[in-house]
Amino acid sequence: MSRIGAAIFVALSVAYPLVVYWAMGRFEPRWLAVLLLVLAVLRAIATRQAIWLVAAAGAALLAALATAFNEALPLKLYPALINAVMLVVFATSLVFPPSAVERIARMTEPDLPPAGVAYTRRVTQVWCGFFVFNGALALITALWMSDRAWALYNGLIAYALIGLLFGAEWLVRQRVRAGYRHG
Repeated sequence: MSRIGAAIFVALSVAYPLVVYWAMGRFEPRWLAVLLLVLAVLRAIATRQAIWLVAAAGAALLAALATAFNEALPLKLYPALINAVMLVVFATSLVFPPSAVERIARMTEPDLPPAGVAYTRRVTQVWCGFFVFNGALALITALWMSDRAWALYNGLIAYALIGLLFGAEWLVRQRVRAGYRHG
């Protein structure tokens, strides 16, 4: 995938809830199902990881339901599916180490000390909790809230929460590192 193609893919993935919300009154859900399927298949191809093939299969099922019944609900369930996939990835890494966050940390810090390994394990646990919380809200907004509330949460608020968690973790990490340097 070229850099431009990757950028378009990321932009569409991030904007998915807003694109679906905007398009709901303009296109039938069966046509929007194509977007869902394309995004899921491109992610599976780009990552070449089994979990994203499973996610693509789940997205294909959602797209098939949206097409067959011409309903938007299956399209709105996609953010909940992605949170479930991320939960599986992170939780599985806790059972079969190294943890997901440790793998990411080792990209820039290959000689991670034991305290760093413990810290990254805790951060992976925090992300698991986040995926449960965020996935539950994505599901609640899809099933019981208006299309506008669904788009607002999944297209804006969820990303703000992700940013807050990243920011808070970065601040905590700086304090943890400083404590180990001085301790």
